[in-house]
Amino acid sequence: MNPSRPAVLAAALLAVPAAAQAPTALAPVSAPADTVSVNGTGRVELVPDRAVFTVGVQTMAPSAVAATQENSARVSAIIAALKRLGAADRQIRTSQLSIYPQQEQQGGRAPKIVGYQVSNNITVTHEDPAAVGKLLQAAVDAGANSVSGVGFTVSDPARGRDDGLRAAFADARAKAEVLARAAGRTVGRALTIVEAGAVRPPVPMQYEMKAMSRSADIPVEPGTEEASFSVSVVFELR
Repeated sequence: MNPSRPAVLAAALLAVPAAAQAPTALAPVSAPADTVSVNGTGRVELVPDRAVFTVGVQTMAPSAVAATQENSARVSAIIAALKRLGAADRQIRTSQLSIYPQQEQQGGRAPKIVGYQVSNNITVTHEDPAAVGKLLQAAVDAGANSVSGVGFTVSDPARGRDDGLRAAFADARAKAEVLARAAGRTVGRALTIVEAGAVRPPVPMQYEMKAMSRSADIPVEPGTEEASFSVSVVFELR
């Protein structure tokens, strides 16, 4: 072995650049200096075109059979009344059915069953919100003794989207122009646009059963629904 070889290898290692001996950390990526990032929100008012409500019957009798028979007869009458007003089979579904024993406490002895309660709720979805008052009244007239969950929605999730997004972008640009003027600059083109999503809250209503004339429809108003659209935009500054 050549005695000078270790010295040559040591010299070669010393000559290798430091970058080749150990990995170096990547430099952080910085955002462009001449930009402004803003969020914009656009809101549109929409008239609901779908209604949902739940009607039900609660009955009590000494036996489960008697309570069930009475309940079934009244629910069948309600469904028939709804169909006479144009509700289709696909718009009517059973949403809750229960049978509970009614118990009476007897001092220190075991509770005694004194009767049974049957509860049957049906949920109706209808494409004509203006018909809800008539449908509810028909259900009550036919024997419903509970009404709940009256609500109105917009069936098409894309409805109002275009106007909402345009309004959201306009709001973002207006904010960017305010900030640019404050900095003595002007707003240029949009460099990136990110849709943040849409918020479409339902329009629920609460209805309390009350005595009413059988000839009058239950007053129900669908109102309007507000849909909110958001975008995040990065504009260049000039």
